[in-house]
Amino acid sequence: MANTPQSKKRARQALRRTDINKARRSRIRTYLRKVEEAIASGNADAARDALKAAQPELMRGVTKGVVHKNTAARKISRLAARVKALSAA
Repeated sequence: MANTPQSKKRARQALRRTDINKARRSRIRTYLRKVEEAIASGNADAARDALKAAQPELMRGVTKGVVHKNTAARKISRLAARVKALSAA
């Protein structure tokens, strides 16, 4: 348990940041799920639009420290490849 005033403050801050980060991660997952659903439906236009909306959200997660840069790049790359394959087919 936190004893010093500084450690008590840090514990409070950690709880606040945890809630904020949880909300951000959830928001990112929602955008990614929309892309996945559009790909699954076979609608190339909807998938392209969903990916276009998801990219900045994912990169915002990187700048906020919720997602690692390479993880975000990998997810975007794989989704983009699937959307491209969908529109080509």
